[in-house]
Amino acid sequence: MICSRYKRLAFRTSLAAEAVVQIARRIWWGWPLFALSRLPGAMSALARLYPWIAQRRNCADGPCRRKQPNRVLDWLPLAVLPLFALNLKPILPEWGFMWAMAFAIFSGCKWLTWWNARESRGRSKLPHSLAYLLAWPGMDAGSFLRKGATTPKPTALGWCFAAVKALLGIGLIWRVVGLVQENHPLLAGWLGLAGLAFLLHFGSFDLLALLWRQAGFNATSIMRAPILATSLTEFWGKRWNAAFHQLAHAYAFQPLRRRVGPKVATLFVFFISGLVHEAVISLPAGGGYGLPTAYFLFQGLGLLFERSKPGRWLGLGRGLQGRLFTVVCAAGPAFWLFHPPFIGNVILPFLREIGAT
Repeated sequence: MICSRYKRLAFRTSLAAEAVVQIARRIWWGWPLFALSRLPGAMSALARLYPWIAQRRNCADGPCRRKQPNRVLDWLPLAVLPLFALNLKPILPEWGFMWAMAFAIFSGCKWLTWWNARESRGRSKLPHSLAYLLAWPGMDAGSFLRKGATTPKPTALGWCFAAVKALLGIGLIWRVVGLVQENHPLLAGWLGLAGLAFLLHFGSFDLLALLWRQAGFNATSIMRAPILATSLTEFWGKRWNAAFHQLAHAYAFQPLRRRVGPKVATLFVFFISGLVHEAVISLPAGGGYGLPTAYFLFQGLGLLFERSKPGRWLGLGRGLQGRLFTVVCAAGPAFWLFHPPFIGNVILPFLREIGAT
């Protein structure tokens, strides 16, 4: 009985393999397969191989399985654009190369998130996609493009607070920096950097989020009052640069966590963040290499210690102890991140270029 069934199966696979060969004979690019089949023993090998091929067709074993999407198009801009920016380094000033590299990485990340949201949620209207790609710095494409999203309308207080932060940045850049630059150039660079953060990340991006929410889009603030964080987990995970956190969580932490566990995944995400900042900070400055990576690895180690038994016993992650620990860890070694070569070679020349000094 079993022998008879096996013979029938072997006969069917032989016929199927022969059918494939005959089809190949009639197609010009299939001729190599037909020629190969004429060799001694080739047909028996093809007959044994045919069931393996058949099982891996899209609909061979029941319902059609969805093909895995081609991930090359997802990541291609993120791989190509920074290389293009790198080629501009010899012809740009240091501050110009910094902006070019930052824009290249940012654009690649925007494409990555938009393309994945497009695959998972279907095609969005062209104006909405252009709005996300060109006029919104956030990285949560799924939420921004979601149809019928209910978002709270901005309040007058929200508009005023965002405008005040932008004005504070303007004051720091075009007023305070000039007062201290002559005697304290490093301090002037740091103040100018803080002014840029208030003008862009805390002010203008917040105003943009309010504008999009007023128009009915689900756009949340990039900076979410980081000074209120009572833990490193809250600081990096919820309050500081939510755009990068969303990106890193979806495309680095979650895939890695399933393979190597949350602790290693956490450290690796901070390591990736360090490399990104090396490209935008140390590479344009031509110095300070390794310091941004050391800063972010220190943040990762601090976060893991905060979650450990000794950290919980010390009261980290909550209350006054958690707030102090967060400030010491995040702000204390900040000069590793924005190191003197970056301030002297990139920020101060940029501030001079825009008339701040």
